[in-house]
Amino acid sequence: MENRSFPDPKLFRTADGSLTLRSEQLDEQYHSVHGAVQESTHVFIRMGLEHVGKPHVDVLEVGLGTGLNLLLTWIRCLEGKCTVHYTALEPFPVERAQLETLGHCSELAWPGLHEPFMERMTVHRDDPWEPLGGLVFRKLPVQVQGFAEEAMADVIYFDAFGPPTQPEMWTLDVFQRMYKALRPGGVLVTYCAKGEVRRTMQAAGFTVGRLPGPPGKREMLRGTRSPN
Repeated sequence: MENRSFPDPKLFRTADGSLTLRSEQLDEQYHSVHGAVQESTHVFIRMGLEHVGKPHVDVLEVGLGTGLNLLLTWIRCLEGKCTVHYTALEPFPVERAQLETLGHCSELAWPGLHEPFMERMTVHRDDPWEPLGGLVFRKLPVQVQGFAEEAMADVIYFDAFGPPTQPEMWTLDVFQRMYKALRPGGVLVTYCAKGEVRRTMQAAGFTVGRLPGPPGKREMLRGTRSPN
C-alpha cells in the first residue's frame, strides 16, 4: 500500500498464517487481519489478473507496500499462466530489514525467488528490469497524484491504505487518472467497498460492480473502463 507515513511497523501474523506489518499507532496494517495472502489472492489475482484473462497482462499497482501482490503475480507467471509487465507506484518503500523479516518468498514456498524479489523491492531504479520468469518489473518512486501515463494498463491493483487513514488517495482526481491509465475494457480492483468510493469511481467514468469480498469482508469493488 502507498504510505505517506507508517510509524512503528511491527510484524503481525494474520488469520491465514501469513505475515504483514501493522502500526498500532495508526491502527492500520498493510493487509487484512483475516489473511494477508487470502486477501491479495482474492482481490487482486482472482478478481483482477485472472478476470482479465489475457496471455499477457500489463499491471499497474498503486502502493507496492510489502510486495505481496507483486510476488503472487510473479508466481502466476512462473506457473505459465501468463506473462506480465508490472509497474508499481511506491514513493515510500518498505525498508529492506522489514522485508527480510516478513519472508514472503519462503512463506509462499518459493524461497528461490527471495534474492531477485529483494533486488526489485529495494534497488532504486525506475527503468524496467530485464524479463525474469515471465515478469518485467518497473518501480516508480512517484505518488499517484502525479501519475499521468495513459492507456498503459489492463488491470490496476488499487491497494492504498483505507480512506480514513489516507483520504487523499481516494479522490475524484486520483480515479480520473486511473481511468485514463487503463486501456478500454480494463479494470481497477480494490478491497474497499465504501459507498463514497464507489460513487467517486462512477463519477470518474468507471462502471462499478460490487463483488464478494475476501474472507472477513463482505464486498469489494471492481471498476471497468468503457470498451469504446
